[in-house]
Amino acid sequence: MPLGDILIPEADIARVIPRLVGRILEDYGDTQPLLVGVMDGAMCFLVDLMRAFPGSVDVATARVQSYSGTQSGEITVEWRPSQQDVEGRHVLLVEDIVDTGATADFLVRRLTALGAISVEVCALLNKPSRRVHDLKVSYVGFDIPDVFVVGCGLDYNGAYRNLRDVRKMNV
Repeated sequence: MPLGDILIPEADIARVIPRLVGRILEDYGDTQPLLVGVMDGAMCFLVDLMRAFPGSVDVATARVQSYSGTQSGEITVEWRPSQQDVEGRHVLLVEDIVDTGATADFLVRRLTALGAISVEVCALLNKPSRRVHDLKVSYVGFDIPDVFVVGCGLDYNGAYRNLRDVRKMNV
């Protein structure tokens, strides 16, 4: 499947990260949230985000799969944060993209069940036109149209995660 045009250039992504971290710091004040990165797609965004925090930050991951090719399917999770990591903490769920909201909704409920005081969602990309689940995305890098994208951690069957820009796929 051939790559399409650049939707979001690397420079725009680099500019949005400090803005998001500024808002997060403003909202959380002296409270340090636990960042839970949704792997594998959020790996680049999670690294950029955590490096933009001025002090130490606690990080955990959940490896989630919900796509095969361009089709969303059943959610499978390898859960890394334990109840001990999450209980009594404010959690910031770090997503590459929120599309239908199924994965984020599932993880928000799971983190809440593990005893998180609060769970907010931070996404590099947001596709509100595809939302099926009633989910609040508190921190959004970019709203995008209903196109399949790769790069900056997002993939097509494992390919193109390494691209620094977010690009459309010609589906």
